[in-house]
Amino acid sequence: MTPLPPGSTIGILGGGQLGRMLAAAAARLGFDVAVLDPEPDCPASRVCARHLLADYDDPAALEALAGVCSVVTVEFENVPASALEILLARGARVAPGPRALSTAQDRVEEKTFLNAAGAPTVDFRPASTEQEAADAAAALGGRVLIKTRRDGYDGKGQAWAASAQDAAGVFRSLGSRPVIVEAPAAFRRELSIIAARSWDGAMAAFPLAENRHQDGILRRSSAPARVEPARAREAEDISRKVLAALDYVGVIGIELFELQDGGLLVNEIAPRVHNSGHWTQDGTTVDQFEQHIRAIAGWPLGAIDARARVEMENLLGEDVLQWPAIVAEPNARLHLYGKREARAGRKMGHVNRVFPLKV
Repeated sequence: MTPLPPGSTIGILGGGQLGRMLAAAAARLGFDVAVLDPEPDCPASRVCARHLLADYDDPAALEALAGVCSVVTVEFENVPASALEILLARGARVAPGPRALSTAQDRVEEKTFLNAAGAPTVDFRPASTEQEAADAAAALGGRVLIKTRRDGYDGKGQAWAASAQDAAGVFRSLGSRPVIVEAPAAFRRELSIIAARSWDGAMAAFPLAENRHQDGILRRSSAPARVEPARAREAEDISRKVLAALDYVGVIGIELFELQDGGLLVNEIAPRVHNSGHWTQDGTTVDQFEQHIRAIAGWPLGAIDARARVEMENLLGEDVLQWPAIVAEPNARLHLYGKREARAGRKMGHVNRVFPLKV
């Protein structure tokens, strides 16, 4: 792909906080940004050149987006994959492609793909009925995690079943929808890797982050994670396999379990910039948002080496009211998303606390 010159227009499907930070990164590099989002006051609408107010699968809006943009990307994985198909049919260039979205949108398809690509996961079974859920739990040892196949995020759409007998009730509590039944992972910590791939196949991966969740929502990421060099190479190898198998262009987040014996399993993939990569905004020369814009615009990928140690903390709901104290901290960098209402569990911003990188 011929590199896009500054002044070109980049399209983003989705106008939440990730779209806002992508738009800011693109603008700094001289690009105009057109965002398509159904919310009239979405966070990205206030930092972009153009806001198309429409549903993601609106054919007229997608045609208009294709007509003004040199490349179109997504800010979150639940944009309908069919929207990217429509854009491709209208002659638009899209990155990542629809296969990445459709794979990540179905947890059974996702884990099936990962194992085929050489990226191991926990054992799992699909289930579409109460009996199938109970049978799957019994086959996996009794205690299992049951998740809806589609539309779950931030801990929603999932619950533990203590035994095969409990699995039918959990299936009903999740709406009696198709689910994936997963064996528990004997992990000692959760890690993630943020990686990028360009149109010509060049790849780059940021140092790993160690993540802590609360009620299914990421609360803190620490990076660079303290890992053995062999573990870092294993994570990078997993990212290369996933990116190549998807013929992916852009930044992807890959969540990992580090097992008690030191091995890695993939929990899930996110075909977009990722919450656990926010530390890069203050910890690397080129952050994940600029890296994504570079990749989809055909520019060289940027430097990914850590230049600081960063503790990233999500600000959920009324946590954002702590901003006066946060901005008074000498080593804190505050990133707010411009959301108008603070609701419980809603991501309102994050703070990166920056420390010297110890050799």
